[in-house]
Amino acid sequence: MRGYMAKNSTIEWTHHTFNPWWGCTKVSPACKYCYAESWAKRVGVDVWGKENDRRFFSEKHWLEPLKWNQEAERERGRRRVFCASMADVFEERPDLDRWRERLWETIGQTPQLDWLLLTKRPQHVGRLVPWRAVWPANVWLGTTAETQRWADIRFPRLMEYPARVRFASCEPLLGQIDLQAWLAPMSTGRGLNWVIAGGESGSKSRPMNPAWAKSVRDQCSAAEVPFHFKQWGHWGPQSNGMTQRLQTVRFVDRQGRPMKLFKLGKHASGRLLDGRTWDGFPL
Repeated sequence: MRGYMAKNSTIEWTHHTFNPWWGCTKVSPACKYCYAESWAKRVGVDVWGKENDRRFFSEKHWLEPLKWNQEAERERGRRRVFCASMADVFEERPDLDRWRERLWETIGQTPQLDWLLLTKRPQHVGRLVPWRAVWPANVWLGTTAETQRWADIRFPRLMEYPARVRFASCEPLLGQIDLQAWLAPMSTGRGLNWVIAGGESGSKSRPMNPAWAKSVRDQCSAAEVPFHFKQWGHWGPQSNGMTQRLQTVRFVDRQGRPMKLFKLGKHASGRLLDGRTWDGFPL
């Protein structure tokens, strides 16, 4: 994740990351403390906002997914590729069209790679993809919903497209979300087939009430939809013995009991929810 491309990504729910370009424009509250914008600025690249140029890459960069595909073929397995961690494939700008065309070609050339296209702009998908009634089997389409408002706006648009896997990223999870109207096992050919949830990382991050994450998990369990808990983020429920030195925030759990979150940092907070990891994936 620390760069424009990563084989063996540190993101828990993918094997590799690939970016056809860098840069984006903020569109909703989830974008407020965008890690990708922060990372780009850290390395001296100013590519955020409507007026700024995007950053594009060399031929060598574009050959990497072909190598990943060959490796997967040799190992007789599949690999997930998150596209794009530093951009949004469906940002509607004419200067991105030729790079999108290159991406569609690359997806077609890599049948052993499952391409995870995650967007905050599902309303643009139909105009920008070359597929209509039949989509490639190796394309998974997802959208971000940080609150109920954005779930209600984005999920109906996501359902318009017949991707083999449709998924939700509730990260950063900023409020209670009811997903029940959209959840459905893959065997039905309908709805959301996979849900990722997690808290926000970074020193300015907003804490996530554990009740919100547990509710999403329980909804997925009831609907037999795989659930992946990515992380607590910067705020976690365990003090790790440092209670006196840590900043805290108070929430109320689902039984109305008071509880605290501690400002631990992403790595110390970990990703255990009710004592275990949740690593669900669609089959």
